[in-house]
Amino acid sequence: MSMQPIATIKRTKEIQERYQIFTKKSYGQNFIIEPKIVEKIAMAAIEDPSELVFEIGPGIGALTQFLCQRADCVIALEIDERLPEILKKEIDGNLEIILQDVLSIDIDELIASKRKDHQKVVFASNLPYYITTPILFKLFEAKEPIERITVMMQKEVGARFLATNCESEYNALSVITQYRCDVKKIMDVSRHVFWPKPNVDSMVVQFTFHHKYHVENEDFFFEMVKACFQQRRKTIYNNLGQWLKDKKKAEEVLSKVSIPLNTRAQQLSLEDFILLYEVLA
Repeated sequence: MSMQPIATIKRTKEIQERYQIFTKKSYGQNFIIEPKIVEKIAMAAIEDPSELVFEIGPGIGALTQFLCQRADCVIALEIDERLPEILKKEIDGNLEIILQDVLSIDIDELIASKRKDHQKVVFASNLPYYITTPILFKLFEAKEPIERITVMMQKEVGARFLATNCESEYNALSVITQYRCDVKKIMDVSRHVFWPKPNVDSMVVQFTFHHKYHVENEDFFFEMVKACFQQRRKTIYNNLGQWLKDKKKAEEVLSKVSIPLNTRAQQLSLEDFILLYEVLA
């Protein structure tokens, strides 16, 4: 077992050759080959060694290696059946590997079965770009407490999570995320630090759960927010009227919360959407 960082082109190629393991496009695999990047992600993800750390999609262990150096317990969720054997041989630390698709796992059951009393739970990942949003929303919907999520994602998607009202990237995803979390950018990451090199740049984003807001029927609230953004060029009056199948009601609701009929959804803050929900609920 080598103590050299896995996140280098030399070590990555060595591991690929030794185990005859090559990237699978179907799993969106791109291995990081710059150790300073994964070290910085691990430092941002873990504040205390006692935290229970879940890593989604560890690959050959570039980030896993640094997570295990900083935490007493790391649980890696991996879909590729070729990789657990490699991780066991190459990673030194308290690592448990679960071979399962994270989208098919009961997250609450998983956390409840692994978490000790009062232990903080964190997630860290270099997420496959094509399933970033479904995975994050699965975590956002968890009932078990999660402290923070630190993930690498496509830069363009990261910009949507970070966007505030009146910015061009602001959409339903931005509103729903900010309802759950405080969001901040950790760093931008160039496409040139991956093997094989993807076609886009990346960004590391951190989500810290805040529990500032609470609406009684969250499913209805999220559905309403998505409906308001259904057609970006249309006014909120048009989108809301279409969703309610009642333009008169849409006009009444918007009037009650003092939102002009010609407003577009991207002009509204999270607080505006909550006011809208409270009139409709």
